[in-house]
Amino acid sequence: MKSINLLDEGLESLYGIHDENLKLLEGDLKVHISARGNRLTVDGDEQGIHIAEKILKEFSRLIAEGYTIRNGDFKVAIRLLRDNMKVSLEDFFLKTRIYPSDKKQVTPKSLNQKKYIEAIKEHDIVFGIGPAGTGKTFLAVAMAVAALHNKTVSRIILTRPALEAGEKLGFLPGDIAQKVDPFIKPLYDALHELMSPDKVHRLLERGWIEVAPIGFMRGRTISDAFIIIDEAQNTTTEQMKMLLTRIGLNSKVVITGDITQIDLPPGKKSGLKEAIKILASIKGMSFIYFDRSDVVRHRLVQEIIQAYESYSQQEAPESSP
Repeated sequence: MKSINLLDEGLESLYGIHDENLKLLEGDLKVHISARGNRLTVDGDEQGIHIAEKILKEFSRLIAEGYTIRNGDFKVAIRLLRDNMKVSLEDFFLKTRIYPSDKKQVTPKSLNQKKYIEAIKEHDIVFGIGPAGTGKTFLAVAMAVAALHNKTVSRIILTRPALEAGEKLGFLPGDIAQKVDPFIKPLYDALHELMSPDKVHRLLERGWIEVAPIGFMRGRTISDAFIIIDEAQNTTTEQMKMLLTRIGLNSKVVITGDITQIDLPPGKKSGLKEAIKILASIKGMSFIYFDRSDVVRHRLVQEIIQAYESYSQQEAPESSP
């Protein structure tokens, strides 16, 4: 059993509506919590007691510093501390917050997401590599919107291979925007989660956000921009080299992709896979690797990814000559 004394400020926010945060700790950590004002007793599983104490004390200090606890923060904290009790929740939740607008804030959900945000802040070219659902595209868009909001860049450029169509863009109906929009939809989804649809539309109309097919990047020098190359595993070697050499002054580039989901035709090498090998030693670039533990979608997504990984490992020996 452990007795804990907390700061008086923000107890309602810390405990949650009808003590929902305390109940979450009890259920996930196999502990029992009794609270009287700012004094609590925690009993039960030894590791659970230590994690609950650290979460309650550190979130109490965060609230005193002006942090607003949001839905999901306690679950993130539990997951972090189960992996590493030395993690500072103050550093994690305060120092890597992204502000896409004055009223919106985004925080990482895993240590790799935190490293990713820090890498984007510190480096001009960052590769985010890992399975679907790990937040690599959403966080890149959040960082881009924050940079535009803070006027550290003058525009955002979004590009993504249109390989999923199985045909050339020229054979698709409509103007260039209508041809490209279906393949940029995941990026639009992220934009709409960070800003109102009206604002997204205005920024697109003014050219402050540009949707550029990969082919249209050729021959340009792009300065003062935040460039996101999404689904980069489906770029060719030539496309990746071309994209990376478009970068002008005061530009930042984030390349995202999942090297386990390459849809290129036989005989074509993935530009992303080659870039990892060719560019790894260049200073000023950063490579952040995500895994299934970083998945922030439905809990079943982690299990689906693990199942496919296990199946691939079993199949590999059988397919060998």
